[in-house]
Amino acid sequence: MKIQINATRMEFFKLRRRLSTAVRGHKLLKDKNEGLMREFLSLIKAYKEARQKVDVGLPKCMKMFVLTQIISSSGIISTALEQSKGELEIKVSEKSILSVKAPVFDVSVTETNSYSLVDTPVDLDDAIIQLKEFFPHMVKVAELEQSIRLLAKEIEKTRRRVNALEYVLIPQLQESIKFIKTKLDEMERSNISRIMKIKEMLVSKTVD
Repeated sequence: MKIQINATRMEFFKLRRRLSTAVRGHKLLKDKNEGLMREFLSLIKAYKEARQKVDVGLPKCMKMFVLTQIISSSGIISTALEQSKGELEIKVSEKSILSVKAPVFDVSVTETNSYSLVDTPVDLDDAIIQLKEFFPHMVKVAELEQSIRLLAKEIEKTRRRVNALEYVLIPQLQESIKFIKTKLDEMERSNISRIMKIKEMLVSKTVD
C-alpha cells in the first residue's frame, strides 16, 4: 500500500496521528490474538477429552446391541428397535468468545419403549439407556469442533491484520514521517540561510 506524501507540516502531524492510531490498533489486535489463542488451546483440550469419551464409549454402546442380537434373534431385536420410538431435541444458542459467536448445543433425548418386554432381553433396555445417555457426548464433540473452526478462522484473520500493521502500514508511516521531517528541516535551514543573507545585505547597505 502506497502512502501519498506531501512534505508539509500539516501532513506531518496527520501522519503522526495515523501512526499513533495504528500502534494502538496493533497492540489491541495482538492482545486479542493472544486471548483467542488461549481460548483455542482450552477448546482443543476440552475437545480431546470429549472425543476420547466418544471413541471409547460409542463402541461399548454398539457392543451392547451386538450382544443382545447374540442372546436373542436378530429379527426380534430389529422389530423391537423399530418399535422403540424416541425424540431428539437440540436447542442451538450462541456464546461470545472474544467477539466470536460460538455455538452452544443443548440436547435432550426422550424415548418410549413400546416393544414387548417379554420377548426381548433386559440387555436391550440397558443398551438403549446407554445410547440415550451417550447422545449428549456426541453433540458436545460437534459443538466443540464448530467452535474450534470458528476460532481458528478468527485467529488467522486477526493475525493477518496484525502482520499488515506491523510489517506494512506502521513501517510505511514511520518512513513517511521521517521523510517529511527531513524535508521540513531542509526547508527550515534553507529559510534561515536566506534570512541570514537578507540580513547581511541590509547591514551592508546600512554601512554604505
